[in-house]
Amino acid sequence: MFLLSELEDTVKVVPNDFRKADNDAITDTLNEKYANKVVQEVGLCVSVFDILKTSEGFILYGDGCSYIKVTFRLIVFRPFVGEVLTGKIKSCSPAGVRVTMGFFDDIIIPGGALQPGSNFDPAEQVWVWNYEGEKMFMDIEEPIRFRVLREQFTDTTPTNHPSLPAGRRQSVADTSASTDLAANSTKIPPFSITCTIQEDGLGLLSWWGS
Repeated sequence: MFLLSELEDTVKVVPNDFRKADNDAITDTLNEKYANKVVQEVGLCVSVFDILKTSEGFILYGDGCSYIKVTFRLIVFRPFVGEVLTGKIKSCSPAGVRVTMGFFDDIIIPGGALQPGSNFDPAEQVWVWNYEGEKMFMDIEEPIRFRVLREQFTDTTPTNHPSLPAGRRQSVADTSASTDLAANSTKIPPFSITCTIQEDGLGLLSWWGS
């Protein structure tokens, strides 16, 4: 679930941080940049684990800040495919179940990856597993055990749209399209995990007496 990833970066240490020990100033700057952020093909960064190597700092003319090339390791959340995890149900929809682990919410169990015989109850807005004539409701906040099927990284970096030709005013359609694109881009998580509970022992912990 958690692993160490080695990265390199150039860290900018501002003059106010010169009073700190070098590694403390570097660690604080790196944590501010990476903690709780997703790095593509790396995972969700938790915090800096250690500093492996640093270069001599250099100061740009007229800037006053120290720039240091750093090799460091981050604690990263990135479950491996096949790993079994436990979280809580955050929400349900006809598409499936969304699970949270408290610090990470983009865990999806599609409807087709639920226990056989499961169906969505539109009145209760939850999924129900029909097991031997008994209805097993998957209520919000219930602890759930699941297995990772796949991970997906999506580059959500904003892109520059081509400017309008000279002399042309932005139309209502242009504005609407730009707004829709911006809204849709915010809905796509940079890192998500697709999971399943189609196995004995998986699903709500209460189903299995644990």
